[in-house]
Amino acid sequence: MQLIEKIKHLAAVYAQDMVANRHHLHSHPELSFQEHQTALFIEQKLTAMGLTTQRMANTGVVALIEGKNPASRVTALRADIDALPITEANEVSYKSQNVGVMHACGHDVHTASLLGTAKILQELRAEFEGTVKLIFQPAEEKIPGGASLLIKEGVLENPKPSSVIGQHVAPQIPVGKIGFRQGMYMASADEIYVTVKGKGGHAAMPETLIDPVLISAHLIVALQQIVSRNASPKIPSVLSFGKVIANGVTNVIPNEVKIEGTFRTLDEKWRGEAHQKMKKLAESLVEGMGGTCEFTILRGYPYLANHPALTQQLQTAAQAFVGAENVIDLDIWMAAEDFAYYTHEAPACFYRLGTRNEAKGIVSGVHTPTFDIDEQALSLGAGLMAWLALNGQM
Repeated sequence: MQLIEKIKHLAAVYAQDMVANRHHLHSHPELSFQEHQTALFIEQKLTAMGLTTQRMANTGVVALIEGKNPASRVTALRADIDALPITEANEVSYKSQNVGVMHACGHDVHTASLLGTAKILQELRAEFEGTVKLIFQPAEEKIPGGASLLIKEGVLENPKPSSVIGQHVAPQIPVGKIGFRQGMYMASADEIYVTVKGKGGHAAMPETLIDPVLISAHLIVALQQIVSRNASPKIPSVLSFGKVIANGVTNVIPNEVKIEGTFRTLDEKWRGEAHQKMKKLAESLVEGMGGTCEFTILRGYPYLANHPALTQQLQTAAQAFVGAENVIDLDIWMAAEDFAYYTHEAPACFYRLGTRNEAKGIVSGVHTPTFDIDEQALSLGAGLMAWLALNGQM
């Protein structure tokens, strides 16, 4: 039996084990930097496979699977392990038992899948060359991102991987299909926090006030020109504000308004310029209308760029594993991922695993209370990642 067939066979054999692992993780989600029980669970599973684990960044777990000639090549595989502050609305047997916390971005899938990959590769370690480094990474959902902390602690050293591979669920892609994109794929993401201060009072006496609500309305609209009239049309940019708190009432103007938003782009030079332009515009506009402004930008993840040659290798390998008709090309996605940090340190590829099944009603997007997956994706994801680990090297 060829190696590819052995991997597919083992992925099928371990399918129910992966489902059980995913259900446990989904039932016991933990927020970023709080994944203590999740890390213990991962350690127990890896130890049972005969692997030695290492803790990094407190709740990160790293292990090595050594094949023949371990030093000949090193490939790193990454899964994120944290959950989101969302209350689950699904009524399933594996529903979150931690109210207000949910694996709504599929990190339970990524973790269960990589555990399956580990089991496959550990069983086949006498049949491949090199070393596979497993990275179970905390805190993808919260700045500064667990990836940045792991890199600072040396996760990409001793041994140093020649490539880093990650996968992410894709609820817009049918189960059984895989998506790749060479080059620029995902955006940087920065958090914006603004406090507009004025002078509140009775809404019937506007002449005695400095209305921070009105000023904030002008500011939100004005800041859009940073994207529409300052960014090159060739550079994708998004500026959105999702939270505005003006805590007055119908006839009371508050003293201040708080605004929160996000800025995303695919160009680091423009990113820095935009930060300066937004801050300058905000402070001058608010001051011109009589108020004061505190404008803070919390710098988040950089853009994510897939290494072209590595991605081409993996895309070709994926076609051999699932069939060319099931490998699709992805468009640029303006979401952000801290896997981006790995792409700035080593040849890396971040691809998408289809999880959608309209016939079963599994159609909800990530970061929603009803997100779920067609669990056929688990064995496919595990088997494919095992195959890609042995077929992508720079």
